[in-house]
Amino acid sequence: MSVKKLFDLDGRVALITGGSRGLGLQMAEALGEMGATVVLTARKKQELINAQARLQGLNVKVFTVVNDLQDKESIEPMVKGVLNNHEKIDILINNAGAAWGCPAEDHPIDGWQKVIDLNLTAVFVLSQTVGRLSMIPKKNGKIINIASIAGLVGTDPNFMPTIAYNASKGGLVNFTRSLAAEWAQYRITVNAIAPGVFPSKMSKGMIDRAEDFILKQTPLNRLGTEQDLKGLCVLLASDASDYITGQTIAVDGGFTSV
Repeated sequence: MSVKKLFDLDGRVALITGGSRGLGLQMAEALGEMGATVVLTARKKQELINAQARLQGLNVKVFTVVNDLQDKESIEPMVKGVLNNHEKIDILINNAGAAWGCPAEDHPIDGWQKVIDLNLTAVFVLSQTVGRLSMIPKKNGKIINIASIAGLVGTDPNFMPTIAYNASKGGLVNFTRSLAAEWAQYRITVNAIAPGVFPSKMSKGMIDRAEDFILKQTPLNRLGTEQDLKGLCVLLASDASDYITGQTIAVDGGFTSV
């Protein structure tokens, strides 16, 4: 098979959570450019409308679904709706997430629960549902979990006083390993991307507060850009990664290497 064919996503259907902006939208652009039909889910209808218009302007086949993953009961109907319209889900990108900044000794339990519920529990429920209803019966699929460098290392509290977020992303790293081992029998690969610091609505406050520290700790001496996740996302979604599973790959300019 040619290298171009290995990376070709024509005919694939990708479901991307938190796909209306930021990293989710960047990855949607990448998969759409390679031929995939992308289905974006997010809580806010207007943001989805804006994302759909942007992607259509790039000639991407795109559909949107308003959904709140905090409502676990909504997940299966949402997945069934996608399957009714598209027959299958070949690629699942678990990107939606939340953070809560607070010193550990003062962290409210409801804040902890909100972050764990969205960043970890909802990922489990959605992956389980997509697996059961589409990928396992078809014996094929690609799951990409968006973790974080905060799930790989302990973070300086002046940089990221976000213990619930860090714990959820660490859990997601091992969830990725465990699900990869269990679902390999169905030819489903499960991998994770651990982004470093990328400008986004979620990271704005952190960058404003600690940009000098971040750049000093990053060997490449820059933040992530809109292009930096696209190649890896396409790799992990395509046939080119058929022998890669259970891995977490940091895209962080070297932050976790020092």
